[in-house]
Amino acid sequence: MLASIFVFDGIRALARPEERAEAVRPFTDRVTPLLERTDPRLPTDPVTLVRAKAAADVLAGLALATGRFTRLSAAVLAVGLIPHTATDKGDRDHLLRNLGLLGGLLLAAADTEGRPSLRYRTTHAVDRSQRSVRRAVRTAKREARIAATAAATARRLPG
Repeated sequence: MLASIFVFDGIRALARPEERAEAVRPFTDRVTPLLERTDPRLPTDPVTLVRAKAAADVLAGLALATGRFTRLSAAVLAVGLIPHTATDKGDRDHLLRNLGLLGGLLLAAADTEGRPSLRYRTTHAVDRSQRSVRRAVRTAKREARIAATAAATARRLPG
């Protein structure tokens, strides 16, 4: 449900990017020098930028809605919502709606769906392997002591 607004808004922007391009022109005028310094091949015209963001919204929204790459898609949508909120000349209701969406996306981006996070899994895998190594060292030392005792006993036996 959270993704639906991004999918429909993205489809609307893809169908008529010129309407949204005029609204974001002040923002793109400020961002254009940064884009040109970063990489001169990046598009800087507002219509292309609106289309790119709309395509990202549709793809990430569909991924979020279908449960594919949920954390990544929620993060992409959250990052894209920030300039959208900055360029939205709407009233307080639009701002509050966008903040509510941003909060939901941040929760979705942080949610591990009941599975441990990558950091948790990595830390515990390292801990388990360290315990296994310590156990193997203790076993090797014990086996070496037993072998040394057996060898010493064997030397004392006649024959």
